[in-house]
Amino acid sequence: MGEPSREEYKIQSFDAETQQLLKTALKAPSLECTAACFETDGEYSVCQRSYSNCPRLMPSRCNTQDRNPGAVDLEKVANVIVDHSLQDCVFSKEAGRMCYAIIQAESKQAGQSVFRRGLLNRLQQEYQAREQLRARSLQGWVCYVTFICNIFDYLRVNNMPMMALVNPVYDCLFRLAQPDSLNKEEEVDCLVLQLHRVGEQLEKMNGQRMDELFVLIRDGFLLPTGLSSLAQLLLLEIIEFRAAGWKTTPAAHKYYYSEVSD
Repeated sequence: MGEPSREEYKIQSFDAETQQLLKTALKAPSLECTAACFETDGEYSVCQRSYSNCPRLMPSRCNTQDRNPGAVDLEKVANVIVDHSLQDCVFSKEAGRMCYAIIQAESKQAGQSVFRRGLLNRLQQEYQAREQLRARSLQGWVCYVTFICNIFDYLRVNNMPMMALVNPVYDCLFRLAQPDSLNKEEEVDCLVLQLHRVGEQLEKMNGQRMDELFVLIRDGFLLPTGLSSLAQLLLLEIIEFRAAGWKTTPAAHKYYYSEVSD
């Protein structure tokens, strides 16, 4: 998991009111831009620098009231981020950093957890309706899996991944490893990308379920029924990736990624 430093969030599709809502939620109640600073063009940058060293944050833009995340409805903010993540696959890949920044800012407000509670409640609601979501919108389903894995990657309790998310994330990955999902390149690509991202963490939390997941993946690779050549290549790559201790050797990287580009 990387540090949330100077990462950009492209949110041009948000209306002006929602952009302002997110700006306020992301700002910390001090003259340090530890949560985020903002510029034009609809892009948000999380910044770890102090206010005095941050040329992108001018004094006229920064006052205590505007930088108080409690000044907005943080449950509404959680819903806005989840809703947009289900619609925008690019945003869903980056939203975890945004959520991390808001939770960090909120924690400075006497240990409040309105945003985190609202976020986890929405994740649970969408998780319970995941089959309906997949049936309704394959893109929305892929976005949801990407988003929940992103949240799992970034949110921590006592510097450990959140146990409450382990089984939901596993269940989503198991769904992606079912035969009807393996026939769709979008779902195979999502499965492999998320295992690259959080597979090692998940295995440490529950190794038995990871073994079971890879039985499905191996069966899908060995008994292809309608599997595309790209899907087969991706599955073989993730099998070897895990076998190598969740690492890619230079030779494997050259082989697989030259094949994908070709």
